[in-house]
Amino acid sequence: MGSGFSARTVVLGVTGGIAAYKAVELCRRLVEAGAHVAPVMTEDATRFVGEVTLSALASEPVRKSLWDEPEPIPHTGLGQRADVVVVAPATARFIGAYAQGICDDLLTATVLATRAPVVLCPAMHSEMWEHPAVRHNLALLVRRGVVVVPPAEGHLAGGDSGVGRLAETDVILSAVGGVLRRRVVGAVGAAGVCASSRLGGRKVVVSAGGTREPIDPVRFITNRSSGKQGHALADEAARRGARVVLVTTTDRSVLPDVQVVRVGSAAEMETAVVEQAADADVVIMAAAVADFRPKSPAVVKLSKADGVPDLVLEPTPDILVELGRRRRPGQVLVGFAAQTHDVTERARAKLTAKGVDLMVANDVSAPLVGFDHDTNAVVILGAGGIRREVGLRSKEAVAEAVLDTVEEILDRDSRYTESEDRG
Repeated sequence: MGSGFSARTVVLGVTGGIAAYKAVELCRRLVEAGAHVAPVMTEDATRFVGEVTLSALASEPVRKSLWDEPEPIPHTGLGQRADVVVVAPATARFIGAYAQGICDDLLTATVLATRAPVVLCPAMHSEMWEHPAVRHNLALLVRRGVVVVPPAEGHLAGGDSGVGRLAETDVILSAVGGVLRRRVVGAVGAAGVCASSRLGGRKVVVSAGGTREPIDPVRFITNRSSGKQGHALADEAARRGARVVLVTTTDRSVLPDVQVVRVGSAAEMETAVVEQAADADVVIMAAAVADFRPKSPAVVKLSKADGVPDLVLEPTPDILVELGRRRRPGQVLVGFAAQTHDVTERARAKLTAKGVDLMVANDVSAPLVGFDHDTNAVVILGAGGIRREVGLRSKEAVAEAVLDTVEEILDRDSRYTESEDRG
């Protein structure tokens, strides 16, 4: 992580939410990674964390006001020297002001004055996060090229639980590091597409979650997939300017610009994915599709009095094979393989058998890898000898690695096409 942040100037904005205390740890981690951190706090933020604390940990003292600073125009100075502006937490009020171009304090003036990429990390109660006004404002900002790190699900202030807590520090650092590596400063066009990304403006279809194959109207066969990796891929593709369609079995939150199609069974997923893939540039099958399903599900709820049901299983459709059969020229197809042994060998066999461009494999029996975890470790295999090992890290970081490889394929194919045209 350090090399991506070294000698980079990060303007760290902190707004007035209970999660402001977490900005202290984020500040410390950024400095440890080699970044020069310039903290900016709103007046309300100081109600939750002291400015002395941030000043002591950051690379320079906290700034709070447009009027009390030594520079005559502090917001333009901060905006011009920033490599990235990170706002954590970003409250509903700040998001609304930023979206509408209202700058009544130093932080809102800074994000409007900068040409550096801006990363927003929302944190608020679930009711506020789900409010149409907040969703609209975030969608507007995403279209303008702002990177949004969605909030996590868990315990909230006041004893509540739900979606809205600030994303974990490692997740935020991963997102900010990805932005710095892509160096999108000044490369965001009017449509909010990162010109430096091969995914900008392209349609990307991602599947996520474990399918549910019914036994009767209330019981089903499924697996332990949480959908986190697929959702991370969808969010990262959206940050890179892609038009994303996420076909998912889960109700996890996603970035506002991601189009969501919710499904349950393997058959429903096949129908949705095949339909969406017809005009897609990239298709990523990250879902854990059940291999088998009951051949004749009961039409009424089974009872113990009926005895143990005689379940006859049949194979589910192989969606990857069907996608390969239907793929259009230039389309990049990515498969996932969850394994418990002989990971690389089995993934390579699937790569060949299913005719995909990339196969992403992981050992789900390893600690902290795959199902139910926020972390993952994968090997990315591809035609032409592509092999990339991604050690244990956040699923957001794994998503970056997968999409970096997809972009390499798109770039290679583009250069090949250009060469053919010249010939």
